[in-house]
Order: sequence, then structure tokens, then C-alpha cells
Amino acid sequence: MQKSYSTNLVFIASCAGLAFFGVAMLSLGPILTPLQAVIDGAYALPSTMSIGILLGTILFGPVVDKFGYKWLLVASSALTLMGLQGLAIFKDINLLHLSIFMLGFGGGILNGETNAVVAEIYDDNKRGTKLAILGACYCVGALIWTLLNYFIEDYTIPLNVASVVMAGCIAFFCCISFPPAKPSENVTFSNVVGLLKYPALILFALVLFFQSAFEGTSGSYTISYLGNFGGLAESDAKLSLTWFTIGMLAGRLILGSVMAKLKELKTLYAYLAVAVVGVVLLHLYKNDYVTVYVAMALIGFGVGATYPVILNYIGGAFRDLQGTAFSIAMFIALCGQYAGNKIVGMEFELGNYGFLTMELVLCILIMMCIVPVAIKLSKKK
Repeated sequence: MQKSYSTNLVFIASCAGLAFFGVAMLSLGPILTPLQAVIDGAYALPSTMSIGILLGTILFGPVVDKFGYKWLLVASSALTLMGLQGLAIFKDINLLHLSIFMLGFGGGILNGETNAVVAEIYDDNKRGTKLAILGACYCVGALIWTLLNYFIEDYTIPLNVASVVMAGCIAFFCCISFPPAKPSENVTFSNVVGLLKYPALILFALVLFFQSAFEGTSGSYTISYLGNFGGLAESDAKLSLTWFTIGMLAGRLILGSVMAKLKELKTLYAYLAVAVVGVVLLHLYKNDYVTVYVAMALIGFGVGATYPVILNYIGGAFRDLQGTAFSIAMFIALCGQYAGNKIVGMEFELGNYGFLTMELVLCILIMMCIVPVAIKLSKKK
């Protein structure tokens, strides 16, 4: 059966969408302090964004399976665009909460939908490599956003620049075709709920749970760890997260070549081993900013393979309801991010700053234990 869409154009659209998710995820980071300086209560905005991301993540799967990808991609991009413009325009705290909710909700859909459509349009031989390149686009969006805000003092300018580029991409999305919806007999309530009975899906989701706990806590608490436990200057500590993103970008750009030589499981183990080395360096040399930057780059590189590799397995094992399977896995993953931040946050409140590196190593070891079991079960599905 001849395809009704261009694989290359759909992939380009997906890369653009996930790059905007990278912008959405980091949108508050550089501007939260300036907002709080003029608007009381701005520090509560991240929690509203988290709710939006969770809802978008859990809802996108059944929708794309039943109705297809195109118009949900357009709608989620438009919501993200409106959220960015709301942050640039509004000074009322209630309108800012509405804007950041739209940004999170649209971003959550973009994250899940772009990964799901790329997993659908490529076969087993190409899927892992293309998901890795897609993941690199997230890093590109996040890095460009960080650099724009680093060099431009007025935060509304980067918001407006991102909005203009996104508007052009939405027009592009409207002009191309996407894979059609799944057959209606596949998308029933019993089939959707029935996915939860597969241990392989739950175990893959648990891997992403600990991966997201790792990413969330390293992103949220590394600066505090380095400042309070390592004695680094705040400016040096902040720059460490940029090196994390650079490392992840580098890791994902070469991931396809590495997988071609080592296959998925060995690749994932090799990458996670690099992350362990990075965490150990971070723990031992937390007071030396040069070694910290090297450590953060290694950590970013090391955890950059997990999402592409695991989503590749899920995409191959659950093709009939791929969007819904991705939705379930990513929702569980986001719960891991919340749980990780909560646990490490409580330890930091008690002054136990050294708990961070222990938690990071523990997350990696648990992932290494779960992955082979999940792969074995997925082959029995």
C-alpha cells in the first residue's frame, strides 16, 4: 500500500516540534527570577506547568491513535505558541498561570506525539537512529533557548523570536500530510486499558521513570549541590547545566552509529557506564569547576541514549496502539521526575546535599537491572 505522506517531511516536522518542546521545558528557567521581581507569586508557575505537561502526556496517545497526528500537532503547537506569548505579554499572575498551563499542556503533547510519529514511520532498522536524532533536536531547542537568554537581557525578545519561528512551523505542519489514524477497531477502551496488562510495557516505563528521576533531579538540584556542597560560585554552577545539554546532544548525534556496532542493549549499558563515571567525578571534584563541566558533559552524554533506545523497543513491540503505549510510558516517566524531585528536595531541606550523587547512581543501577528483563518479556508479547 502506497504511503499518503512523505517520511522525510514528517520527520522534519517532528524534529521542529520536539525542538519547541525543548524551549517549552526550559522556558521558565531563565525568566523566573525576573518575573518574581515584578510579580508576586511567580515562583508557583513551575508547578502549574508540570500539571499541564502531565495532562498533555496522558491524553495525546489515545487521540493520535484514533484521529491521527496532523491536527493535534497543529493544535498543540498553537497552544505552546500562545503560552510563550502569554509569558511575554501578561503581568497578571492568573493570566501567567493560564499561559504556563497552555505551554505545559501543548509541550506535553508535542513531546509524546513527535516521538510516536517517528516511531511509526520508520521500521526496526531505522527507528532507533531516527529517535536519537529526534532527541538531539530537543537538546538543540533547549540549548538555543538557554544561549538566547544568556546573551539577551530582555526576556521578552527570546520569547517573541521563538514565537515567530513556531508560527512559521505551524504553517508548514498545515501543508504536509501525516500517517493516518489507526483502524477504529484497534482503538477501543478495552484495548487501551489492556495495554496495562503487558509487563514489558510497565517495565520499559519504569526504566523511563528512573531516567526522568535522574534528569529531573540533576537539572533541579545540581546548582544547589555545587554551591552548597562544593562551594562553587553561582555563575560557575549555573553553567554546568549547559555542559549537561551539550553532552546529551553529542551523545544522541552519534547514537545511531554506536547502535549499529553494539546493538541497543550494549549501547545503553555503555552510555550508562559513562554516566556513572560522570557522577563519580562530580562527587569527587565538586569544588573544581573545570572537572565539574567535564563530569556534567559525561553525565549528559551517558543518559542521552535511554529515551531513544527504550522508545525504540516500545515502538516495535506495540505498533497497533503505539501512541497510547508511548502515552502510558511517558506519563509514568513524568511521575518519576516528580518523585525524584520530591525525595531529593526533602533531603536538601535537611542539609543532606551529598544525597544527590547517591540518588543518581542508584537510578542508573536500577535501570541497568530492569532493561534486560523488559527486553526479554517484550519478545514474548
